[in-house]
Amino acid sequence: MLKRFLGKGQSSLEVSTLGLGCMGMSHQYGKADETDSLAVINRALELGINFLDSSDSYGPFINEELISKVLKTKREQIIIATKFGQQFLSDGTRKINGTPDYVKQACDASLKRLGVETIDLYYQHRVDKSVPVEETWGAMKQLVEEGKVRKLGISEASAETIRKAHSVHPITALQTEYSLWSRDLEKNNVLTTIKELGIGLVAYAPLGRGFLTGAIKDPTDLKENDGRKSWPRFQTEAIQENSKLVDKLSEIANELSCSLNQLAIAWVLAQRDDIVPIPGTTKVKNLESNAKSNEIKLSPEILERLDSISNEIVIVGTRYPEQMMKAVDA
Repeated sequence: MLKRFLGKGQSSLEVSTLGLGCMGMSHQYGKADETDSLAVINRALELGINFLDSSDSYGPFINEELISKVLKTKREQIIIATKFGQQFLSDGTRKINGTPDYVKQACDASLKRLGVETIDLYYQHRVDKSVPVEETWGAMKQLVEEGKVRKLGISEASAETIRKAHSVHPITALQTEYSLWSRDLEKNNVLTTIKELGIGLVAYAPLGRGFLTGAIKDPTDLKENDGRKSWPRFQTEAIQENSKLVDKLSEIANELSCSLNQLAIAWVLAQRDDIVPIPGTTKVKNLESNAKSNEIKLSPEILERLDSISNEIVIVGTRYPEQMMKAVDA
């Protein structure tokens, strides 16, 4: 597995070209088997995928505890990224919290759950619009100075917020959704801004939350407790319209003798050399297939065709349900 750098200069972090998104092992897509999840993580390390992505909100909390079982014996092999910012309250609800006191509290709790002394990349998961981002990042900067965190990142942030945070401490990576069916950051000045500032991009959901694999043709293809069942893009009529994109991509994948998932990830990798996609899976066979995306080189002609297809087909439905979209700093 090749390597890439997120960020520039002193803020840079070298990671495997592909990372492993671990959210689905504990959160959102229905219950996953722990044995299977640990097998995926260990196989990823064997393949040279050393960049694991978690969050205290996945579960909540149990995803970090799951990864800790591998970190105990393989810490030196792993670049661990986790996040804070979604505080879970005693009544079962959660709120976005970016106050300096909470930043420190959340970090200490993640360190304990992960069983490590230092987090390699620590993200502000969602921007607290009631707290100036400079105050949040002032506390995050202190975490770096204290040695609890190596590098800092931010997730789902607007161009303006990114500039403000970056002025307090260099941002190593922005994490946001980016794929052939989610290209908002190309239109809202975010991609231009992070390129200007030398910030890397960690692209989550590069497979369109599984849709770009061609495996989801109806909501019934999802597990009963899968959160996507209530999301706009995964409703019956939306799936029918959005499948037009998958049909077109399938034609190109067949030409290249690769799978849909490999084509989708290869497209993300081809956009810039400081973009690291983090596809998630709970199956070793899917992980191994995803890893081969690293070997696919897309010609300028193929990239032009993919751009044309992606731009011509209008995707039906927002990325998240309305309430979750409100938490995105757009």
